[in-house]
Amino acid sequence: LTSMDKLKKVLSGNDDDNTDREGIMTEFSDRTTFSWSSRIKGFIACFVIGWIFSLLGSALIALPHGLVIFATFYTIGNVLSLASTCFLMGPINQLKKMFAPTRLIATLLMLLFMALTLMAAIWWKKSVLAVIFCLLQFLALVWYSISYIPYARTAIKNAFSACMG
Repeated sequence: LTSMDKLKKVLSGNDDDNTDREGIMTEFSDRTTFSWSSRIKGFIACFVIGWIFSLLGSALIALPHGLVIFATFYTIGNVLSLASTCFLMGPINQLKKMFAPTRLIATLLMLLFMALTLMAAIWWKKSVLAVIFCLLQFLALVWYSISYIPYARTAIKNAFSACMG
C-alpha cells in the first residue's frame, strides 16, 4: 500500500487488517461512502465555515445583543470545525474516537462548556460568565485536539510542570 492509502485507511477507521467484512450494513456503507476527494472537500468546507462563524461572532460582539451573537456563532463555529473530521473518519468512527477513554473527559468538558456558553449568553444573560465559558470551551477543544498527536499531552504537562517549579 502507498502512504496515501495507509493514511486513508487510518482516517476512515479501517486500520485493522480485517478487510473481508460481510453483511448488509457493510454493503450499505460502501455504497453511501463519499470518494476520498469529496471527503477532503467536505472536511475543508466544514472547517472553513466553522472558522468563519467563530471569527464572525468575535467581530459582531460589539453590536447590540452582541454577546448572544458571539456566544452562538463561536460555539456553532467550534461544532462545525469539530464535525469537519466526520468527513475524514465517518461519523460513527468519529464518535467512537471522541468517547474513547483517552478523550472522554476532554470531550465531555468541551460539550459541557459549549452548552454552558450558550446558556450563559442566551438564558442567563451573564456576559462575564459567557466569556469565561468561551475560554474554557477553547481550552477544552485544544486539549481534545492535541490528544490526536502522540505524546503531545505528556509534553505539555511536562513543560507546564517545569514552568511551575
